[in-house]
Amino acid sequence: MQVDKVTLHDLSVFHSEEYQSVFHHVNLTLTNGGREYLRYLLAHPLDSVKAIEQTQLTIQQLGNIVDQYPISPSNGTVLVMEKFYESPINNYPSDIGVVNAYIYKLLNLADYSLSKFTVEHALDFVQGMDKISQLIRFENGSVLLNQTAERIQQLLNKETVQEMIQANKKSLFPVTILKFAQFLRTRYKNATEELIEIHSKLDAYLSLAKAAHKFHFTYPTVVETNEPCIEAEGLYHFLLEVPVAYEVQLNQSANFIFLTGANMAGKSTFIKAAGLAAYMAHIGMGVPAKKMKISRLDGILSNIQVSDNIMKGESFFFNEVQRIKKTIERISDGKKWLILIDELFKGTNQEDAVKCSTVVIEGLRKLPNALFILSTHLYEIGHNLKHHPNIQFRYFETAVNNDQLEFSYQLKEGISNDRLGYLILKREGVVSMLENL
Repeated sequence: MQVDKVTLHDLSVFHSEEYQSVFHHVNLTLTNGGREYLRYLLAHPLDSVKAIEQTQLTIQQLGNIVDQYPISPSNGTVLVMEKFYESPINNYPSDIGVVNAYIYKLLNLADYSLSKFTVEHALDFVQGMDKISQLIRFENGSVLLNQTAERIQQLLNKETVQEMIQANKKSLFPVTILKFAQFLRTRYKNATEELIEIHSKLDAYLSLAKAAHKFHFTYPTVVETNEPCIEAEGLYHFLLEVPVAYEVQLNQSANFIFLTGANMAGKSTFIKAAGLAAYMAHIGMGVPAKKMKISRLDGILSNIQVSDNIMKGESFFFNEVQRIKKTIERISDGKKWLILIDELFKGTNQEDAVKCSTVVIEGLRKLPNALFILSTHLYEIGHNLKHHPNIQFRYFETAVNNDQLEFSYQLKEGISNDRLGYLILKREGVVSMLENL
């Protein structure tokens, strides 16, 4: 799936303020490597239904064993193992016997202490990986998990490693410590690095399984069709403390949602919720919805948080135009796209904005291969578009009681006519402040 950095930022998959990002909230990893691989997974949506379904199965099956999953190897153990290979150590005796081991300990106490400390963690490491390999093997299960379990066993299938798996770290003699340390350092470095990488990947997938449980995600049905579609019930934005559920129906015959409503009524949240759920579905993770069916999409593009560029002398409106231009160039390829546009042409006067918006919408709606959700504050545009059968008109209602705004955040059919800017100005005391100047 094609997605650019602008879209990832618009959907808050990643964010400069990390606590506002999807990554931050689903990052329940226990290791540094797991965290980095989770970041990789979230930045690389999948391109086939088969890959998505296999990832879903992997995450679901890990979710079934979360409570049994061993806490070792811990992040500390992994760091100790990595540090061991970077640390300079005096060579171990070529013939490690009881006497030579004690002599080495006396003459190289610091190196011996590091070796002992590392070996103790190494026992935790290989014993933990052995338990994991047994735990993630499923009959008729995830290909990824079964292949991973098999690979772990191959890497552990060494005589010395098997001795380490059976060993008790509380009763190790110096000769055993040096034997294990020498083996790790001279013959098991590559295998250790591969096992750490495997452990990191499992940690990342396990994090997505934990997140699915924490946020009550469900796994969508992803289908391979020539016609794009999204059907979602109970769709919500999981980053909100008290989210509101939406219904979404987009298909080739009704591929355009024209969204209106007052400021703060919920338009942007709805657009981001729909886009984020579609994106998460292509990661292979659960989605924030009661039920969802989506066709495999070739790309998602958004035009939500456009800004000016003072250094380049580019205005807000110019950047809006450039973003729309790039979008048109990308989606004219006949592939299946989801396009998200929030408040089109905010950077120009109303007359220009109406004309520009109408031209853009009239053009975009003719693309049957793409699905669109577009919001605007220019309500008058909608009345000139009502004759197009593929455009769905939706709005968020706002009620006013005693000069107080009440937002239901419920999506309704039709076009809003709410104009509440002056009321908000008055409610916030700006009007009275100006009158008293």
